[in-house]
Amino acid sequence: MSRQRRSTLIGGFLLILLGAWFLAVQLVPGLDAWLDIDFSWPWFVIGAGILIFFFGLLVGAPGMAVPACIVAGIGCLLYYQNATGNWESWAYAWTLIPGFIGIGAIIAGLLGENRRKSLRDGLNMVVISAILFLIFGSFLGGLNLLGDYWPVLLILLGLWLLLRPRLRRA
Repeated sequence: MSRQRRSTLIGGFLLILLGAWFLAVQLVPGLDAWLDIDFSWPWFVIGAGILIFFFGLLVGAPGMAVPACIVAGIGCLLYYQNATGNWESWAYAWTLIPGFIGIGAIIAGLLGENRRKSLRDGLNMVVISAILFLIFGSFLGGLNLLGDYWPVLLILLGLWLLLRPRLRRA
């Protein structure tokens, strides 16, 4: 079976399942009672990321792990913010998005897409994202892990960026 035919079949099957779920919720009054819409709407965003990932797996495109991780990661951020009401955390939570890209690149590398480069670049993105999250979170008052010493992370990030090309050559 060709890749295009397989992806068409999978897309059709997923749409049928989604439609069947929404129809069941419409016809059976108590079915969606366990699904608390007030705090679970971000699950739809997370679910979209999972669907993108599985669609990429089924059509043989491991690179789809990157957009899947971005969408699912943003869904997780939205879930946290919706559940806690801490919407102001977006001022520094956006720095996690490069980390989501890195996780997607690592997954794509593990699934066989330019393995060595994907793993290296993905890990670099995760490290940069974590450092930026700590810097912005500390600077903007959302995180108090480092107290007044958060500028040390800026220094370490600068050193890492300067030394990384030299270490790669060695």
